[in-house]
Amino acid sequence: MLAAPIPVNEPVRIATLRTLKLLDTPAEERFDRLTRLARRLFDVPIALVSLIDENRQWFKSCAGLGVSQTSRDISFCGHAIMHDDVFMIPDARADSRFHDNPLVTGEPGIRFYAGQPLTVPNGSKLGTLCLIDTRPREFDAEERGLLRDLAQIAEQEIAAIELATIDELTLLANRRGFEALAQHGLNVCKRLGRQASLLFFDLDGFKQINDRFGHAEGDRALAAFAEALRGALLRDSDVIGRLGGDEFVALLDDAGDDETRRVIERLRDVLASINAREQRGYEIRFSVGQTQFDPTRHETVIDLLVESDVGMYAHKAAQKTRTGGA
Repeated sequence: MLAAPIPVNEPVRIATLRTLKLLDTPAEERFDRLTRLARRLFDVPIALVSLIDENRQWFKSCAGLGVSQTSRDISFCGHAIMHDDVFMIPDARADSRFHDNPLVTGEPGIRFYAGQPLTVPNGSKLGTLCLIDTRPREFDAEERGLLRDLAQIAEQEIAAIELATIDELTLLANRRGFEALAQHGLNVCKRLGRQASLLFFDLDGFKQINDRFGHAEGDRALAAFAEALRGALLRDSDVIGRLGGDEFVALLDDAGDDETRRVIERLRDVLASINAREQRGYEIRFSVGQTQFDPTRHETVIDLLVESDVGMYAHKAAQKTRTGGA
């Protein structure tokens, strides 16, 4: 067995990793969503977001694996961070570096490994987004490209810790975070020829909630709507964000008109249950604009946001006309 070598910038790399304070932190949906999605897209039993510490590899997210860390000297990811691109082992039993590795001869029985290093702005490679299979296989150029795309999302999530791309009240992505994650999602959809739909939400009567019940209650309404969005958008690859104020957005991956309508109806049902349960003296309601992704018209997620924003205001105006409300 060949132990993983040590990068030349190891002191800076370890200092960067420790500064982020990611090690030994609880599981987070933003990383778990990626590993679940990776397992499904690549049809592998194990997908990991690994961080290479001084003497161990620790898993920030581990889909399909029952341990949270292994020794660094037997790690495949320790080898992967020595590379700039996808590091792939088609058959570990046939590779002199890994054939007698305990992770190959014992659990989890690694045969195939593919890992894309996760790089932060100072150039340090902190770990990998990696895929593991118990059977030999190869990746073609398109699969390698898709793994790179998913790894870029993981890098964005790590950068979010430094760049504050999370909305503190709702714990959804803020505008900057949503635009980065959604753009990556659109790139994947374009690459694979998949549909996507963007929903732009605005709460109805939110100013009246603040005026009548106070801003603390307004914050409770925003947090409740965010929780309802999480409950209605159950798929691994959907991206949800709060743009600011009472404006929320969601990018639905691989969703046509029918699936998008089902999501909106699920959201209305979840909110109806919250309104009936809480009895706060007001109801949380929303207007929504929907735009189907068309790669010939929507070059960026900003194009989708603009079009959906217009649709949302048209929906809000139509509702006011029907109800005679303000």
